[in-house]
Amino acid sequence: MTASAWTEDRIERLRTLWLEGRSAAQIARDLGEGLTRSAVLGKVHRMGLSAGRPRPRGPSVVVVSPPRDRRPPPTIVGEAIAGPEPVPDQGRTTLLSVRRCECRWPYGDPGAEGFSLCGRPVARGAFCGPHAAVAYRPVRQSPESLEALAGLH
Repeated sequence: MTASAWTEDRIERLRTLWLEGRSAAQIARDLGEGLTRSAVLGKVHRMGLSAGRPRPRGPSVVVVSPPRDRRPPPTIVGEAIAGPEPVPDQGRTTLLSVRRCECRWPYGDPGAEGFSLCGRPVARGAFCGPHAAVAYRPVRQSPESLEALAGLH
């Protein structure tokens, strides 16, 4: 049987350092002799020390979100969305060169030689903003159709 790495002195030192708010990695380095962070955390758990630990005294972490896009949002004009960029007359990419986040709006006949896809950055689903406004039309719901949907008719 091998001797335990946790002597009474080490256990008391662990308890003191843990209650001071030190991290498990810092305690493992302090105690040395092959103890790992995981070994320290396991012992802390078995001793029931994790519940009574004070908050760490280090600097608080502040999460900074990236700057928001300052352009005005597109406005809905009739059935189409008026954005900052007009829809091109011809596509920028082909079936073989289109990438994951590029608009897949087709231009021309797929069997024809000049067939292409839009290729602008995707805004919704598989299409750029102007093409998504055409592809995904909102369902017009009348009060009667909503009542029928709710089972009130």
